[in-house]
Amino acid sequence: MVKTCLLTATAIIVDAIVGDPRWLPHPVVVIGKWIDWADRAWNRSPGTRPRRERWLGIWLTMATVVAVTTLTWFLLFLIRKWSLLAADIAEVWLISTTIAWKGLIQAGRDVYQKLTIRGLEEARVSVSWIVGRDTDQLSEPEVVRATVETLAENLVDAIVAPALFGCLGGAPLAMAFRAVNTLDSMVGYKNDRYLYFGWASARLDDALNYIPARVTAPILWAAVWLNGGDAGRAWRTMRRDARKHPSPNSGIPEAMIAGALGVQLGGQNSYGGVVSIRSPMGDVTLSLEPTDIVRTASMVNVAVLILLGMAASGGLLLWLSVSG
Repeated sequence: MVKTCLLTATAIIVDAIVGDPRWLPHPVVVIGKWIDWADRAWNRSPGTRPRRERWLGIWLTMATVVAVTTLTWFLLFLIRKWSLLAADIAEVWLISTTIAWKGLIQAGRDVYQKLTIRGLEEARVSVSWIVGRDTDQLSEPEVVRATVETLAENLVDAIVAPALFGCLGGAPLAMAFRAVNTLDSMVGYKNDRYLYFGWASARLDDALNYIPARVTAPILWAAVWLNGGDAGRAWRTMRRDARKHPSPNSGIPEAMIAGALGVQLGGQNSYGGVVSIRSPMGDVTLSLEPTDIVRTASMVNVAVLILLGMAASGGLLLWLSVSG
């Protein structure tokens, strides 16, 4: 765990600098292609045979996680036979592919720039790349809300969770988490097509994010305080409203950000023309403005720096305790 924490801290830095360059093969793309093939091959008549669909979904989830974990471990095993340094470099790169700090912040800033420079139409297009809801009719405050909610939610499953799993089990465990998260993002919807087929993926993703979401709470609270936000209101809002979110995990960062900004998140969304109403989180103290995207991105950045410090110092302390 000493080494994996230090490798994970390095991976966070690598992601901050490099991100996900298009010219470099990305494991999640391969995982996504496999899931897409399995979805088309196995989920041909959704809703007609619920029990069969649920078992096929369980099989897809198990097969994907086992395959990704085993292949990652075996690849590192082979590289380690050749060079320990090369294996460490490969492990850092693999862990960095499970973390999306740079990409998340860039996506938020892109929406902000489109809103403030190019106009609402282009901002709607940009936000459609990072959310699953319909965006073609969103007002400016709704575009801001969608972006803020995405930044807050993804602090957990795109940064904190893979980093924690990386510390616990290196690249194999971090990649296993990313495989589950990719499954959830592709088939974990509660709609007619995936209600049964995606059940296992959605439930496992909730389970794996449960502890990371609660680890995120004090980290994000500290980030709010360091950014000069209302940390007291953020914590109170999180305690009061997090449970209102349909997800047992996403409500924690979203409610805290709502309290920190003094705005209200949640409300009405539309998915494929079907309206979904989420309970509001936070109080309407202020109206949502484009600058709220920048403020949220700043809090996420500080939270990740705290996480980075925890991973690095944790690894060093463990190393000192072992060597001493």
